[in-house]
Amino acid sequence: MKYIYPVCVYPGDVSGYTAIVPDLPGCVTEGETLAEALERTVDAASGWVLDELEEGRKAPAPTPAENIRADEYKGGFVSVVMLDIDAYAEKHGSKAVRKNCTIPAWLNTAAENAHLNFSQVLQTALQERLHLT
Repeated sequence: MKYIYPVCVYPGDVSGYTAIVPDLPGCVTEGETLAEALERTVDAASGWVLDELEEGRKAPAPTPAENIRADEYKGGFVSVVMLDIDAYAEKHGSKAVRKNCTIPAWLNTAAENAHLNFSQVLQTALQERLHLT
C-alpha cells in the first residue's frame, strides 16, 4: 500500500533543511541537503505509519498538498513524499503473526522433551525453504 503525504520543508538559518509531515503528529526530521531531508522524511513517515498499522489503527488520511501552507518560517515550501509501506514493512516490520498448525502427537512429545522452541523451529524452516538465510 502506498501513501502520498505533503511535507513542509524549511531551510535552516545556516545550512540544512527541516521537514515536517503535518498529518503525522511529531514526524519531524532534518537533512544537510534537500534530498537527504526528503529521504529521511520518507523513512520517518513510513515508520510512523507502519507503527499505526501494526497497532491495528488506520493511517491518517493525507491532506491535499494544496491545502497545506508552509509559510510559518521564511523560505518554507510544501513538497510531497510517497511511502511504500509494504516495502518498508518487509525491511522493518516487527509485528508477530500467530499461526496455528497441526503435528502428530508423537512429534509434539519428542519436540517438547528436547525443549525445542516451536516458533523458532518454524521460522528457521520457513527461512531455509524460502532461501532467506
